[in-house]
Amino acid sequence: MKVFVTGGTGAIGGHAVPALIEADHVVTALSRSVAKDAVLERQGAKPVRVDLFDRAALAEAMSGHDAVVNLATALPSMAKFLSRAAHRDNTRIRTQGSATLVDAAIDARVGRFVQESVSMLYRDRGAEWVDEDWPADHYPMARGNHAAEANARRFTEAGGVGVVLRFGWFYGPGAAHAEQMLAAARRHVGLMLGPPGGYLSTIHLADAATAVVAALAVPAGTYNVVDDEPLTKREFTRAMAHAAGARTWVRGPGSVALLFGSRMTSLTRSLRVSNARLREASDWRPRYPSAREGWTATATHLHP
Repeated sequence: MKVFVTGGTGAIGGHAVPALIEADHVVTALSRSVAKDAVLERQGAKPVRVDLFDRAALAEAMSGHDAVVNLATALPSMAKFLSRAAHRDNTRIRTQGSATLVDAAIDARVGRFVQESVSMLYRDRGAEWVDEDWPADHYPMARGNHAAEANARRFTEAGGVGVVLRFGWFYGPGAAHAEQMLAAARRHVGLMLGPPGGYLSTIHLADAATAVVAALAVPAGTYNVVDDEPLTKREFTRAMAHAAGARTWVRGPGSVALLFGSRMTSLTRSLRVSNARLREASDWRPRYPSAREGWTATATHLHP
């Protein structure tokens, strides 16, 4: 297939573009600099300079493509994550950007549209499993993701195949926050957000990338992309410490993070998310069944 990718040089895009090419797809990817052009070309993709909010130019660039994969984001760093103002660019990309991309894809008669979203939209369900039928929540920072998902559904309603991938919490090489957490773990500091018995559903970036490839052949709809075995937050912190080879001396903020309210909602709730629907609809299987294996692989990659 000919695939048009946005966000191809981001955290997941840096893994997804090579995975698509390895699967024998022809990839055109949005780029914003000479340096990013070079990265994409080394991977085997064709870079193209188009404004994410220019419908006519996007439609022209998408012409002749079979699918659009929207991985464009502008998430703030960990240091700025609690600032609502720091999320404005990301919200605009998820709302106006996704709408423009869908309109352009319809104009260009592209057949399939794959939209990145997050599994942290679901309502807290404690230790119970969460599938795609469990209700989503509408806290302030989720507005952009809900808008992006609605645009993907609009693409389906227009006669195409719209696919939403609700990814778990990213970790692995290329995820800056995960690399920072692993570095902290090496200094005996473990980050735990929310009650230690709550579940955190994660996905290694390499497994997220192969899910993007799988999304090119599944029916329209919403699919969770998470590890086979979500860990409790206590288990997750222990797995990270084990991978770092250092015992945790300081652990936090734990339940104190609940005091930040809706600004931390996506990370403090308990979500034991199931990936069964995607496994049943495709041959996708995560290479790393849980963060135990994934953190070890990440540590080995970063510090061989």
